[in-house]
Amino acid sequence: MINCIRTNSENKDFQNLVWELDADLRIRDGEDHAFYAQFNKIDKIRYAIVAYDNGIPFGCGAIKEYSPGTMEVKRMYVLPARRGQGIASLILKQLELWATELKIGKCILETGIKQPEAIALYKKNGYTIIPNYGQYVDVENSVCFEKILKI
Repeated sequence: MINCIRTNSENKDFQNLVWELDADLRIRDGEDHAFYAQFNKIDKIRYAIVAYDNGIPFGCGAIKEYSPGTMEVKRMYVLPARRGQGIASLILKQLELWATELKIGKCILETGIKQPEAIALYKKNGYTIIPNYGQYVDVENSVCFEKILKI
């Protein structure tokens, strides 16, 4: 049975899944990985979700305050063997619910053009492409999204 727990970046299962995510991104991003990695530190994430199946962690995601009223979706990952089952959408919906409970009205995120699965996930879940923001302005390999939440 699949269940999602709310936690933070001190959770060892979250840390291990993020380690696997980073290993995958090192390959996908190639020479650009160091640039992106500097923005993906998890030491201060207060809002993380870990998905479990019979006690085994297999997916995660997090939100982090970007600005007042806006959370940034970070560290979304599902183990390759569990992809295509709607788990990433489940995690994303749980993060959005958490954000609305915190009275946050918008989620934003950045993903890479070398992550077509992620782009499809966000489009499927109602995110729209926006101009690249913050550190991603003028970064050709980045795609940024936003979703207005109902609070």
